[in-house]
Amino acid sequence: MKKISNELIKRQQPVREVNIEDLLGRTSVRFSQSELKEFISNRTILITGGGGSIGSGLVRQLISVEVKKLIVFDINENDSYVLYQELRPVLKYRSQLIIEIGSITDVKRVNHLFMKYRPEIIFHAAAHKHVPLMENCPYEAVENNIFGTYNLLNAARESKCWKFVLISSDKAVNPINIMGATKRYCENMMRAFAGVTGNLTDFVSVRFGNVLGSQGSVVPIFQMQIACGGPVTITDKRITRYFMTISEATGLVVRAAAMAKCSETYILDMGEPIKIIDLAENLIRLSGYEPYYDIPIIEVGLRPGEKLYEELLANSEVHIATADSKIFIAQNDLNLSIYTLDEQLNMLRTAVASMDNNLVIDLMKQYIPDYKSSKKCNRNVVSPDGELGKSAASVSQGYISALRQAT
Repeated sequence: MKKISNELIKRQQPVREVNIEDLLGRTSVRFSQSELKEFISNRTILITGGGGSIGSGLVRQLISVEVKKLIVFDINENDSYVLYQELRPVLKYRSQLIIEIGSITDVKRVNHLFMKYRPEIIFHAAAHKHVPLMENCPYEAVENNIFGTYNLLNAARESKCWKFVLISSDKAVNPINIMGATKRYCENMMRAFAGVTGNLTDFVSVRFGNVLGSQGSVVPIFQMQIACGGPVTITDKRITRYFMTISEATGLVVRAAAMAKCSETYILDMGEPIKIIDLAENLIRLSGYEPYYDIPIIEVGLRPGEKLYEELLANSEVHIATADSKIFIAQNDLNLSIYTLDEQLNMLRTAVASMDNNLVIDLMKQYIPDYKSSKKCNRNVVSPDGELGKSAASVSQGYISALRQAT
């Protein structure tokens, strides 16, 4: 490694502003505003986790489309307040944007919210998302992500809402961490609710890759480290990830909701996966510095539950093309009945109440057969020279090729 420049510390000049889309490595996907307006106009919409990166991105997008009411439901009071103050000048009338503070795990609060507003469309973005933190608190991941979602699903079904859209994750595919396993289980719950006799709600899931620039994501962390003169820390130089922008993520959610039928799971063609080390080097250069000379990059080792590469289709799934060349459906025939769901949730509820992490994980591995340990998964995809093996590379390349051939 080259000697680090001492001038960087002396200069303390502002880091050059970076356009997030320059890090994407492809052309950003754009969605038609006219289609969104036709779908959203004059509707009452509930966004859970509305103060977060995806939730607030949805709020900013939808508030300009003349919704009837937009209800932000979030436990984070400060983020919700800041969002309201940001948008207040553009509101046509005060009742257009409503902030409700509360937790999705509070069933009474959730039911009261649905009775009060009768939302027609629900975008469910509230979740515990940070993999290493949830590896340390599996019962909390299940309590919030699974039981919180269950509360919302029940309320949506009983109020006969039109659309329920779950924000899922590529970490739900062949999961190796509890966060991904809970997201996969939430997808299963969506299908279970969709299969109930007399159901009138379209339950649809949308899988995301990593969102560039979202709160707590790798880019803001790298930017903070660059501003401090480094080092930029990556967990492993072999790691690859799919990336999308916030505008792509929110556009995908609304577009998928508009085209969705019951129990479908939607994914976006996000191009080639990006190596995190390449992302770090590019960000340093775009910020006006030279990697390894001005700003060092160091490996700190994989974190608990971290996967070397992500996938967008599970082993049991096939993809189906849609009318939109950039959006695909992940078809899964492994449906969960509402009766089996109730039995499993009763077992999980007991494990969560006892805060027994080992029992929680054992049950989740029973309910999600694809849920494997991270050590075994990563060991199977690393070749003798330490790089990602052919099996891992073929997963990414095979997925991308199949999607593009389908169009």
